[in-house]
Amino acid sequence: MVQFRWMDFRLAEEQRLLRSSVRQFAETEIRPHVREWDEAQHFPVEIVPRMASLGLLGIQVPEAYGGAGLSVIDYCICIEELARVDPAVALSVAAHNGLCAAHILMFGTDEQKRAYLTPLARGEKLGAWALTESSSGSDAASMRTTAVRTGACWVVNGSKAFTTHGRTGDILVVMAVTDKAAGSKGISAFIVEKGTPGMAAGKKEDKLGMRASETCEVLFDQCAVPAAQMLGAEGEGFVNAMQVLDAGRIGIAALAVGLAQGAHEAALRYAQERKAFGKAIGTFQAVQWKLADDATRIEAARLLTYRAAHLKEQGARTTLASSMAKLYASEIAVKAADNCVQIHGGYGFVKDYPAEKFFRDVKLTTIGEGTSEIQRLVIARQILARQ
Repeated sequence: MVQFRWMDFRLAEEQRLLRSSVRQFAETEIRPHVREWDEAQHFPVEIVPRMASLGLLGIQVPEAYGGAGLSVIDYCICIEELARVDPAVALSVAAHNGLCAAHILMFGTDEQKRAYLTPLARGEKLGAWALTESSSGSDAASMRTTAVRTGACWVVNGSKAFTTHGRTGDILVVMAVTDKAAGSKGISAFIVEKGTPGMAAGKKEDKLGMRASETCEVLFDQCAVPAAQMLGAEGEGFVNAMQVLDAGRIGIAALAVGLAQGAHEAALRYAQERKAFGKAIGTFQAVQWKLADDATRIEAARLLTYRAAHLKEQGARTTLASSMAKLYASEIAVKAADNCVQIHGGYGFVKDYPAEKFFRDVKLTTIGEGTSEIQRLVIARQILARQ
């Protein structure tokens, strides 16, 4: 006889309070400025201290290193609530926590954690993570940025593309080729501080969406990085980066869930307010079915995301669960954003309503931290390997 262990899907009281506090912060300190920041492509550094005081810049970092020491599901709740109001701010928080800080937490020495992780968790420094290059996106292992050992330093040359906080970030984790003949096993990771001679910000991207989250090139020209700032073992940078992405995709899934929730709520409000033919449009079956389908898909995406988060919290490998959550959540978020515009009709096409911004922002969720096509490859390989 098969026995099932009881699964409690309810949030703990502390998690409900966490959701409430982050939602209140997002509603009062982010929502009034969303359109302004988007139009100006302004990364809101002014709210960084407040986010830090709430623990949002060191969500999963242990208290010993200045962080909040929260769980992976807690992290998802935070990202979800920020994305519900402004996905761009959520993206910056996710990149800081889930990429830069996570890489140092997972593979850094105790000295590195105290030197770099602590100021990141306290919000004294902003983090960035540089893997992608203009000629190596999905094929990240074909990167051209190099690091050559010269005495007590590694000299880095090359460039990175699409780096969140590439200009404003204080602490950058960068992957570079240290042994070209070894392929992906010849890539290492380094911690590079802002102001290091030879490192400079390049072009800032003028993006379709997520415009309040800064994205730009990072250039390296004879940039000397002390050997003590190699992060993890030599030659393991690419493997470690993939492990970071496994966890990071859970955060992007949570972001997609939050964005979908925000779009759904905007559509729901409009459907109750807008009248046509003498009735609220929410009374029409065509609109009701869109709302019903979105609500169902969002809940399914949330459960997939929380499942991946739970597995991560238990120390299990999450490659399959993370990719499934990221793939599904991002693609249903696209549908929710599309339905939001459609329900708004002509008003969904103008900036007076939030629908058009959700529609612009959402596309990145199917691209960043691994495209939908890459997620399908990962999932297929994982399930085929089981046979």
